This record gives sequence, structure tokens and C-alpha cells, in this order.
Amino acid sequence: MVGFKSIKSKILAFAVLATLVPSVGLGLLTYWRYQALVSGNVAVELRVLSNYVRSELALWLTDRVDDVRALSNASTIREGLAAAAKGPRAPQPIEAYLRSVQEKLDSNLELTVLDADGRLVASTAASPAPITLPATWSERTALGGVIADGPRWDSARATTTLTVVVPVLSVGNDVLGALSAVLDLGRLQPRLERIAQGSAIEAVLLAQDGAPVLGTRGGTAGLSPILPQVLQRLRTHPGESVAYVGHRRREVIGLAGAVGSSPIAIVVERERADVYRARRRLLEQFAGLTVALALLIGVLAFRLGRSIVTPLHTLVSAVDRVAGGDLSVNLQNDGKNEIKRLTRAFNKMVRRLRRSHDKVEAARATLQRQNRLLHALSVTDALTGLNNRKKLDSTLAEQLALFRRHHRPFAVLMLDLDQFKLLNDTHGHLVGDRMLVNVAGILRRCVRKVDHVARYGGEEFAIILVEVTLEGALETAERIRSSVEASAIVADGRSVRVTVSLGVTRSRESDARPEDVLDRADIALYKAKHAGRNRVCCADDGPATGARETMKSF
Repeated sequence: MVGFKSIKSKILAFAVLATLVPSVGLGLLTYWRYQALVSGNVAVELRVLSNYVRSELALWLTDRVDDVRALSNASTIREGLAAAAKGPRAPQPIEAYLRSVQEKLDSNLELTVLDADGRLVASTAASPAPITLPATWSERTALGGVIADGPRWDSARATTTLTVVVPVLSVGNDVLGALSAVLDLGRLQPRLERIAQGSAIEAVLLAQDGAPVLGTRGGTAGLSPILPQVLQRLRTHPGESVAYVGHRRREVIGLAGAVGSSPIAIVVERERADVYRARRRLLEQFAGLTVALALLIGVLAFRLGRSIVTPLHTLVSAVDRVAGGDLSVNLQNDGKNEIKRLTRAFNKMVRRLRRSHDKVEAARATLQRQNRLLHALSVTDALTGLNNRKKLDSTLAEQLALFRRHHRPFAVLMLDLDQFKLLNDTHGHLVGDRMLVNVAGILRRCVRKVDHVARYGGEEFAIILVEVTLEGALETAERIRSSVEASAIVADGRSVRVTVSLGVTRSRESDARPEDVLDRADIALYKAKHAGRNRVCCADDGPATGARETMKSF
């Protein structure tokens, strides 16, 4: 590419290609505007269907109330109520009249007449639902009636019901009583289904507690109550579209509305996936266009990358390798202009780092060897190779902390070679040292890998048995005692033997310091010494064994 020899000019050329960015921004803005338009259209559709359903329900309810209102003006009911006010029994003609009328009114499931005090006079049901009359009949309720109960799902009748109450007035407009009618809202469902036919919107009729009792898609089958906070928001903002998890447990956009002044609530919903299907198609088209533009830019950037991106990528990769500790990097100095100078400076820097790194690594390896040696010397007994007293104290403190926190018991064995001073006086200290080394080897073989063996001092040893029962600790102690007794070393052509005495104790809840455990084990050790040596003595409740006898614990 003639005329593009410097990095500055190549970056300028790439910046020209970057003018495609505004087109992408314009596409995004168009997409967002389309999304707002779709949301507005959905809200309009929801309001239209909601108004249609509420109007149909209000018209149906008005017709039913008018039927009940007309029935309340029947002379049979008026005269029956007037007669009931004078006698204790309800007149039979009222009940017969109600039954004959109910057969003609298919939407009425139950008709009940009450007197002015709310007492039952006559009913077509064997057990009529209890009804509470208003304390006073306002002019509006006297003309139109009131909804006493509903809508609700009546499991006995397997339908949705609504109870309407109208007053029974005399010729002089005095309240003689009331007539209640239980209406079958289920008969309204086919009409609602026809209204919503061909629409992606579903309408749901709610009970007073928010439970769905009627729907435009197969009744209440598959409908579940929505969250209380969502229902409260829908009721407090009628006509406002809200996104939530709907009655069919899918993401929807819906709104609520009331039927006139009645407590009947209607919720209309439409699935978000259906609403934004067209939006997804636009998004796919926009993504396709963006990919096409990206491919075009990629082809042009490929040619630029051969002279800019590729050398810089190689240099960046080399820097990452150096940062990761790989100092064997050596770049080929075949670039041009700025790349050539930068590569030459990089190779020179790596060579200096390599020399410095070699010196640092040599010094670090020497320091690590010295640290490991010092650590081993600080926690190891030089003669026996076992842990020393310092390591024993730290290990015992750790085990006591674990015992307090996680209730992991441990045991401590204190061991002392019997008559060791006599052995030194008889055979010399070199033989005594060999005997200590021999006993140390026996201790290693008699315990587990998780246990800890240490030289306590002189001819005394201490053993920490991790997560062991008292019986297990005593068995280990007896195994050590018998193994030492059976072993021997050769000195001056003679077999030299030694015995040991052991004190055993186990961790207790009352142990406050590591020294408390060591003191008990030490007391048990001296108990074994005073009892005749070459035996095991326990400081806790449990059996204690010896070389030839069994001793009681103390």
C-alpha cells in the first residue's frame, strides 16, 4: 500500500473506516424508537380489549340485575313479605313462585327472599348462602341493587358465581325486604371467548382475593394467581400497562380495569414473547447488516493488519511471555520504520533481563537451600532425626486447638529408657547414643504416619497420637514397650538391651494449656517407673498394661 509507510498514516486510514460507527448508532436509535412504538401499540390493544370485555360484562350484569329488579316488584313477593311480617312462618307461595321463575332464568342459580331485618323468608336453595344487607339503602342501590358477594369460584356448582341483592319496595317505596340472586358468570364465558377470538390477548376475571375465576381461553384451566404486589400495582394504576409474570406463569404485559363501580376486576394480558416477535425480527435484520459491515471492515482491516496489527500483535505476545517469566524470546528484526526500532530495543532489553534473571535465580536457589537446612535444623533432633522439643510444643498446641474447635481427641505418650545412666556408665556414651537411635527407629515403626514422635530431652521421648481412642493409645504404648524390650544392639561383641517405661494420657475438656497434657503423661510415666519399670501406666480412666501384670489407672 503505497503512501502508508508510517504508523501514523495507517492509523489515520483506519480512523476513516471508523466513520461507519455513526451508521451503527443510527441503527440502534431506530431500533429503540421501534421498540417504543411497539410498546405503545400493545398498550392501546390492551386498553381496547379491556374496554370491550368490561362493556360486555357490564351490559350482561345490567340485564341480570334488571331481571332481578323486575322480579322484586312481583306482587307475590310483596304480599308474601307483608304476610311474613305478621306471622312466624314464611308463606309457601313465595318459595313456589321463586322456583317457577328460576326455571325460566337460566343465569340464576339461587333466589332468596329476606325480610327487612335480613332474616330468611324463602329460598330455592336448601342451604342458601348467608347475605349481609346494607344498613341503609341509598337511592342508587335501591334503584340498581348491590353486589353482595363475588365474583368467586363455587366448587359445589363448579362455576363462577356473583351474588346480587335488590330491595323489595312497597307501593309507597318502603323497604319490605330484599331479593338476592346468585348469578352464573360461567354462562358469560362463551361470549368473552368470542370477543377475544383471533386476538393474542387473554382476559381474566378476578375474585375479590385476586384468584382467577374466569378466562377467555378455556376457563380457569392452567391459570395461577399472580404475585400480590403485582396485583396491588395493577389495581392502584388501572389502565396502565405493566410487565410481570402472568396467570400462565409466563412473562406478559398487562393492565387491569374495574366494571363500573362494582368490585369486579378484569385483567388483560399479552405475552412479551409475542409482543416483541417483530422486534426480534428487526433485531435479526439489524444484526445481519452489522455483520455484513463488520465483514467488509474486516477485509479492509486484514490488509492493514499485515503491516500494523500483525507486527504489533507479535510484539505484545512477546511482552506477555516476558512478563510470564519466559526470557528466551528473540524477535526477528524484519520490520520497517518504527516497528524495526521498537523490535531492536525490545531484544536488547530482553538480553539484559536474561542476564539479571540468571544471577537472581542462582542467588534464590542458594537461599532456598539454606532456608530448608535451617528449618530442618530448627525442628529436628540432631542425634535421632526425630522432632525436637520446639517442634513438639508447637504440634501439641495445634492438636489442643483442633480438639477444642472440632472435638478431635488425641493422646500423648511419655517414654523414658530404664536405667539409661547405668548403660552409659557400663558401655560408654557412644553405645548410649546408638541405643537412643535404635529406640527412635522403633518408635517410628510403631506409630502411624499422621502421628508425631519427638525427643523430649536426654533419654525421654514424647509421642502424639492423633484421633485415637484410649484403648488404641494403650495398645500402641504396649507395642512400643514390647518392641523395645525385644530389640538389642551389639557393643564390644555383646548384646545390649534396654527396657522403657511409658505414661499415657488422653486430651480432656479441662485442658487449658499444652503443659496440662504433658504433666499428666509425665506423672503417669513416673508412676510406671515407681511401679517397677518396663510397663505402661495410664493417667485416665481405663486399663493399663505392664510387662507381666495389669495395673489399675490412677
